[in-house]
Amino acid sequence: MATFASRKIASEPPLMLILRQLPCVLMFLYIGRIVFFAISSGSIDWTKVEEDCRKAVQLDNNSVKGHYMLGLALLQRQEYAEGVKELEKALDLGRGADPKGYMVEEIWQELARAKYMEWEHESTKRTWELQTLKEACETALEEKYILEVSQLEGFLDEVSTKHMEQLESLARVFKIAAEADTPTEVPDYLCCKITLDVFRDPVITPSGVTYERSVILNHFKEVGNFDPVTREPLEESQLVPNLAIKEAVQAFLHEHGWAYKMD
Repeated sequence: MATFASRKIASEPPLMLILRQLPCVLMFLYIGRIVFFAISSGSIDWTKVEEDCRKAVQLDNNSVKGHYMLGLALLQRQEYAEGVKELEKALDLGRGADPKGYMVEEIWQELARAKYMEWEHESTKRTWELQTLKEACETALEEKYILEVSQLEGFLDEVSTKHMEQLESLARVFKIAAEADTPTEVPDYLCCKITLDVFRDPVITPSGVTYERSVILNHFKEVGNFDPVTREPLEESQLVPNLAIKEAVQAFLHEHGWAYKMD
């Protein structure tokens, strides 16, 4: 039996149906042009990609591919902040539409690469600024030392000792300042027990073990429905997002962008 909605659609003039579907048609047209540029020329015209993706997301702001490709285009122009923003939008939309889809993993890989590139760019800038400042401070201390030596001839040992202590204190201060940009090890509690990679979308089991969502779901599919650590029976419905760990990971990555580097 036809519903009211189906009778309404059937009764609409063909022109109205075309106009209703036009935004979706145009969005796919813009996204399709991106693929055409890549295939026909053997390379991607990122300027055209950015232009078409902006039009696509204007027509459908929930377009995963639109935000994804726009993010990649912005990264090509080294617009790291805006590129990351678009990739994060695409990742959120992708997880909402199909958490197990290949696009989610692909977007995360590009987002991690973008975050690392952003950190590397800013880290290089900070390192240069710190080194320049350190050299200026050392020069100022040296000038002060020479002046004090000339004015306090009978206290050379005391002046020299004080000068060395000041240089050591200066070195400690700048060493601490550079620690945030020095790669070390990611804490174990922020890493999946199966892959040992930093968490992206952590979920916790009833036994209290936390896994990366895509990894434990793949374990269910390839191995079986049980906890890899405790070996207890486990179903997908029992997995709960571990928001505390997710927030801890985000805080850590915000302070240590080097951890985004993918092996």
